[in-house]
Amino acid sequence: MKTLKLKFLAVTVLLLLALGVSLERPAYAYVDPGSSLLFFQSASAVVTGALFYFRRRLKMLIGRGSSPSSPASKK
Repeated sequence: MKTLKLKFLAVTVLLLLALGVSLERPAYAYVDPGSSLLFFQSASAVVTGALFYFRRRLKMLIGRGSSPSSPASKK
């Protein structure tokens, strides 16, 4: 049942993509050279926000190799 839903979803996405490509019209618009900078700024904000949000998990993942307390500090 799950594979049937997945196949239906894949076929639907492919049909919508084919429909969008076949019915495209020329866009009479000007793309500002600074538009790519806006995309870069948005992408960097997403990455920075994700790193900030998951900082504790990343610290635990990176610090997993070392023990939290060394034997010298237990004296």
